[in-house]
Amino acid sequence: MSNASNDRNADSFFGEVISTYTRAQAIDDGVLIDVGDMAQEAGFKLPVAMTTAAWSDCVDWSADDSNRQVPQDQSGRLWDVLFMASHAIRTHTGQVDRLPFTLYRVPRDGHTRKSELAQLKVVIGPGDRGEPVITILLPNED
Repeated sequence: MSNASNDRNADSFFGEVISTYTRAQAIDDGVLIDVGDMAQEAGFKLPVAMTTAAWSDCVDWSADDSNRQVPQDQSGRLWDVLFMASHAIRTHTGQVDRLPFTLYRVPRDGHTRKSELAQLKVVIGPGDRGEPVITILLPNED
């Protein structure tokens, strides 16, 4: 048996890389939202970002929302997300790279006043230099 297949590099197997999109670019573009300072306060040791869809569903809140629905603020809603993500990580047994979790939040729809269950997931993966980073997403996002 020959080891010729082991001698090939990724370019010869897959072809030349056409395009890349880094985590830093995603944060700069607003596709991801860096939640670093509060994530550190919540006990995260790794960089944490949220997708804009997850942020919009579970964190985003304005004074107008408080006037129309219930008094809340973004920092409290972000804390809830980070606390529940941290709790899911701390209480999970085994090793996984993605972990679903739930939390109650008031949907930002202009009229709901009661909390409803929201599904999210936390994913650990490589950052731009291969370092571990955490991303919080909606269940249908990759």
